[in-house]
Amino acid sequence: MVSVIVEKPYRFVPPHRGDYWPSMIQKLKLYERHLRNTDGVVDYELRHVERLEESLRRGDGIMLAPNHSRYADPLVLGWLAKRAKTHVFAMASWHLFNMGKFNAFSIQKMGAFSVFREGLDKQSIETAIGILDEARRPLVLFAEGATFRANDRLQPLLEGASLIARTAARRREKHSQGRVVIHPVAIKYVFQGDIYEWADRSLTAIEQRLTWEPNSDLPLRKRITRVADGLLALKEVQYLGCPQTGSVIQRQDQLTQALLRQVESKWKTNSVEGGDVGSVLNRVKAMRLRMFPELINDSTAADRKAEIRNDLRALELAQQLASFPVGYLNEPPVTVTRVLETLENVEEAVFGTTSWPGPLKAIVEVGEAIVVPAERAPRQQQDPLILELSQNLQGMLDNLATEPRLLAAED
Repeated sequence: MVSVIVEKPYRFVPPHRGDYWPSMIQKLKLYERHLRNTDGVVDYELRHVERLEESLRRGDGIMLAPNHSRYADPLVLGWLAKRAKTHVFAMASWHLFNMGKFNAFSIQKMGAFSVFREGLDKQSIETAIGILDEARRPLVLFAEGATFRANDRLQPLLEGASLIARTAARRREKHSQGRVVIHPVAIKYVFQGDIYEWADRSLTAIEQRLTWEPNSDLPLRKRITRVADGLLALKEVQYLGCPQTGSVIQRQDQLTQALLRQVESKWKTNSVEGGDVGSVLNRVKAMRLRMFPELINDSTAADRKAEIRNDLRALELAQQLASFPVGYLNEPPVTVTRVLETLENVEEAVFGTTSWPGPLKAIVEVGEAIVVPAERAPRQQQDPLILELSQNLQGMLDNLATEPRLLAAED
């Protein structure tokens, strides 16, 4: 999992509003080169683009709300924008603007603006509301809030998407400017290579890192499970002192809760325990809010900063453990893409990075427009707008789940 912590004071990065740079990027297909060379995405298919085109013709304030299963997702939407003959603005985590000058320059020129995930970023929220209000371009907002490498499973959506959309709807209604709509956008990746060759290479490298002999004679899923179990045991020894008992599901949850409790006790952060990913993410965010000011303070001693970084790594592991769905390789449909995603998560845990995953084909499907009500969301209950968006998006992902090849039963 890529760390989102940047050890310096936050500075809002506004979006570039001109058309020259995004037009040149589209014309020269620069995003295609990056997708092919870095993310392994070599092909694509667009579905129901006419739904977005209709909202553009109506002059609606448009929010595009995709699922977020890979780091490639924002650039994949470049194909959709080009087909719809539009450019987009996009809310992007501030850490992306701190991954080199070229990266910061290019994503801003494509329309991205920063959001500070370690606090309340009023300037970013107001920018997003203004984009929907003026309805010049669609706004891309990944409502899951982070990247989760589990393409068939939608994680809980953040309420901020509703706040932004509803506020913009009220402004447009006040000035009789028309609607604000949300289009769910399902992005599905299909692995087009030889999964057995790719998996054998990946597993052999992982097994060697664990000082094991490669187990090439084992069925694929059993081999993956054995490696994942071994890695979990190592993390249990690191953080709990010894391997734990129980099923993998129980041990995964036990380690997640133990990591959170250890850090919460150190930082005196009170939080209601919960095993679902939404509860874990909220607890992680609460602790990061406490840590960040001390981490970036110049007067903080070096050994204290090292201790904070260790705590942040523990939180990242807890988030990673909680976010990957249990039984992903056993619940149907078991596809080659699920094997790829599972191994990428293991690679990232072992090596800190992943192999080139190609060749991948991206399917981008635009859902029907959801008209955003101008009323504020009801208090102390689930927001109906977020619920409708989540149900529509998960339904689209369910329909796309069998697009990849199924794994043979014996594997």
